[in-house]
Amino acid sequence: MEDDDLAQLDLSSSKLKAAGVEDPAAGEDKKNRNTEARQSILNQILEPEAAERLGRIRLVKESRAADVENRLIMLARSGQLRSKVTEEQLKELLSAVAEKKEEEKIVVSRRKGGWDDDDDDDLLGF
Repeated sequence: MEDDDLAQLDLSSSKLKAAGVEDPAAGEDKKNRNTEARQSILNQILEPEAAERLGRIRLVKESRAADVENRLIMLARSGQLRSKVTEEQLKELLSAVAEKKEEEKIVVSRRKGGWDDDDDDDLLGF
């Protein structure tokens, strides 16, 4: 009886995969493996002081830490890192990421002396 149940479960999971539906546990497992791989790479390329600083940055602003991690991993994979990243080098990278973020800001300027209720009456012909 148990073999039949297992076979039925295997069959239903293969049907879900064929239909393009992913098992939520499999997605979470894939996410965990990805996180572990990223952490492993970062442990190899960061000195302990730099890793601590990046951890503190993650506590304050996770998006900035993710940007820095992505850039570090990209540099490591392309072979541009010759030694472990020091805390000073991490600070330089942080300032470069911060400058890039400042360039991406959108500035909205408001018109002075905008519309008031009387202007609506002029448009409607009252």
